[in-house]
Amino acid sequence: MAEAEAMQLKEEGNQHFQLQDYKAAIKSYSQALKLTKDKALLATLYRNRAACGLKTESYVQAASDASRAIDINSSDIKALYRRCQALEHLGKLDQAFKDVQRCATLEPQNQSFQETLRRLNTSIQEKLRVQFSTDSRVQTMFEILLDRNSEADKLEKAANNLIVLSREEVGAERIFQNNGVALLMQLLDTKRPELMLAAVRTLSGVCSSHRTRATATLHAVRIDRICSLMAVESEEMSLAVCNLLQGIIDALSGEDKQEHRGKEEALVLDSKKDLKQITNHLLDMLVSKKVSGQGRDQALNLLNKNVPRKDLAIHDNSRTIYVVDNGLRKILKVVGQVPDLPSCLPLTDNTRMLASILINKLYDDLRCDPERDHFRKICEEHITGTFDPQDMDKNVIAIQTVSGILQGPFDLGNQLLGLKGVMEMMVALCGSERETDQLVAVEALIHASTKLSRATFIITNGVSLLKEIYKTTKNEKIKIRALVGLCKLGSAGGTDYALRQFAEGSTEKLAKQCRKWLCNASIDTRTRKWAVEGLAYLTLDADVKDDFVQDIPALQAMFELAKASTPDKTILYSVATTLVNCTNSYDVKEVIPELVQLAKFSKQHVPEEHPKDKKDFVDMRVKRLLKAGVTSALVCMVKADNAILTDQTKELLARVFLALCDNPKDRGTIVAQGGGKALIPLALEGTDVGKVKAAHALAKIAAVSNPDIAFPGERVYEVVRPLVSLLNTQRDGLQNYEALLGLTNLSGRSDKLRKKIFKEKALPDIENYMFENHDQLRQAATECMCNMVVNKEVQERFLADGNDRLKLVVLLCGEDDDKLQNAAAGALAMLTAAHKKLCFKMTEVTTQWLEILQRLCLHDRLSVQHRGLVIAYNLLAADAELAKKLVESELLEILTVVGKQEPDEKRAAVVQTARECLIKCMDYGFIKPVS
Repeated sequence: MAEAEAMQLKEEGNQHFQLQDYKAAIKSYSQALKLTKDKALLATLYRNRAACGLKTESYVQAASDASRAIDINSSDIKALYRRCQALEHLGKLDQAFKDVQRCATLEPQNQSFQETLRRLNTSIQEKLRVQFSTDSRVQTMFEILLDRNSEADKLEKAANNLIVLSREEVGAERIFQNNGVALLMQLLDTKRPELMLAAVRTLSGVCSSHRTRATATLHAVRIDRICSLMAVESEEMSLAVCNLLQGIIDALSGEDKQEHRGKEEALVLDSKKDLKQITNHLLDMLVSKKVSGQGRDQALNLLNKNVPRKDLAIHDNSRTIYVVDNGLRKILKVVGQVPDLPSCLPLTDNTRMLASILINKLYDDLRCDPERDHFRKICEEHITGTFDPQDMDKNVIAIQTVSGILQGPFDLGNQLLGLKGVMEMMVALCGSERETDQLVAVEALIHASTKLSRATFIITNGVSLLKEIYKTTKNEKIKIRALVGLCKLGSAGGTDYALRQFAEGSTEKLAKQCRKWLCNASIDTRTRKWAVEGLAYLTLDADVKDDFVQDIPALQAMFELAKASTPDKTILYSVATTLVNCTNSYDVKEVIPELVQLAKFSKQHVPEEHPKDKKDFVDMRVKRLLKAGVTSALVCMVKADNAILTDQTKELLARVFLALCDNPKDRGTIVAQGGGKALIPLALEGTDVGKVKAAHALAKIAAVSNPDIAFPGERVYEVVRPLVSLLNTQRDGLQNYEALLGLTNLSGRSDKLRKKIFKEKALPDIENYMFENHDQLRQAATECMCNMVVNKEVQERFLADGNDRLKLVVLLCGEDDDKLQNAAAGALAMLTAAHKKLCFKMTEVTTQWLEILQRLCLHDRLSVQHRGLVIAYNLLAADAELAKKLVESELLEILTVVGKQEPDEKRAAVVQTARECLIKCMDYGFIKPVS
């Protein structure tokens, strides 16, 4: 019984294979293998399953199954050939050659075997040639690099060649096999910066996407040595070592997305111990005085990138828990560093901000309240343990730590502000005579007053302190920070006109001072950055933003700061926030009149709109920003390094771009200054809201611009996906409409673009909008389809049986809207010209087809009439029987009337097409010419 069932399953598998359902075939063969012990049947089943493996590109499984069939019958020619094919795909050319050699011996006349034999022989010779030439090149390069008497240009060339070679898989493997790691370590020992840099970059290539090589390199070079190289002052070296470590971490954790098999899989079973060791060394680097500011930044960058989960759907957050338990105190120590104190570690401008970001990411990665409570307790113990009544320096560090946490997880920072003695210490430091103390206290007050509830507490306690510091201090750095604190408190009511914190005119005075500092090039960049931060708060006030956009020098000073090659991480966010405020591109809650009346009746506060926040004022501000060169500043900001350009900043930039693109007349200016290209990365990466806003701005540009100018070269293909994402029914009608206009423009450019739109699965959405009740959406979708039907894959969808696509197009030709008719008739004309089958199908989809065609041929609008006549000609040319049916109808009379008209300049194409239709009828012999 079992044997009979196995035979039946084999036959089922064969049927599935013929229908190209390879997964079902594998399932049937696998079930049959469990039921039979018959050797001949077993060999057949393994052989057949190997064929499925080849079809599904599961080459390891295919080779294994073919080997089992060969074990049963060593002369099984099909199994030998299938194993040969699988081994060739796996790159094992010598083994594949042996198999096909055996096949050719068994069947010498088989041309396929002879051809494969020749091809593999050529491939093996080429592989050996490359291998030997690569080996000798590697050897020569190392000889030049390790020879102390080598000339400088020879050294440089050899180093660069070695780096390039290591980036190719074959080259990396040859370097590794030829004792490359040991030789590269000798280069590191030379202490010559250029050779050390080349060695590190080569090691990066060797480790990239290869677990075995990465593990061997890590153990050979040792993590402590790698970290000591990253700790140097040189930014270039520090970054190169950071890339090396990232490559090792990716390879060990499987982030390289490589499929490991055979020896590779067996050699590296568990890399958790190595990863933990790397994490421990990175945490130790954070608090070591021997580490440079650059090295500390790179250690923080690596922790930021590799410790928190990339996707919160993954349950395991053990790496974060480990770092919280073993390294949070070290991170807090970095956050609490005060640059002016003698005990301060070497830092860069970005170190503390990176540490705050890491604290924020770790806190967000915690899964439950007990984990968050544990995190909070460590922070509380660290801060309260730092306080010392006898040592002012320690108190300053404690407040600086709170300030750093407030820039990370704000809720946690708020809880820490409530700790006994924290607010009191802030107040005490404000009154200190030492400028360092005042600086730290003012910054802490600024970060503490981010929320209205906290700001009201500080307004009663801190405003007088800030005003006093502002008036008395001679230090510009402290003065400007005190001003920003006042700016922040002054804007605590947001855009609500009725919730002004300070007296009328006070915010304008603060803003004027900020603008003055911003324009003062003699002040250092870090201090001027605080002026931008102040404006980021104050521009919530419409009077302030109106004054600001009229101050061209201040605007351009801000743009120059944003364009600087090494901007502070926070400046981009502050500039973007200021621009969002000036363009009113923030989200505004819809005001429902009934709820406003209810709120007034119950004596609740109702937000009021500032008169200068109305649309005409906003449009004027946008015009002034464009004139001042905002687009080029935004383009520079988008190009900033990803560590600096956070997802939140990208969202703000996308909002600004969308506001700038609102008026079609301004879009040409934006395109000319590179705005079209800059929007593409914003539409592909960032927050969901940011991607939608950027995609909408792209749609606005794509709808009215020449794509070859707006998105030159290959970039135009990257625009398609963001536009297609806007066709989602969750997006609003305007976004749908402008995306359709953009896709219509793109699909009219080339078939390659039409293929890309088809590949992105836009067609079902376009068809969906052709059914839409909204006239403009339906028209835009039909116009898009009119361009898309030129593509062969789209035509095949119309040719397929069992759908109403053609019927919909025919019925749309009968609508009353001229533009809709024009688009539908254009689509139908191209479809019927491309395929005779569609000419017949058109007459079957609806009984009204002839009436609709006659209406098109009599249409008042010449473009619609011309398209109708082209459809008539296509039907006449398709088949004599179909032509006879048309001639017997009133269509002949219509064609005759149109054909007899005098062809003036406008009507020439219409009259000519009608005459061609009549000539076709004469060719069939249905009508005769009048003498």
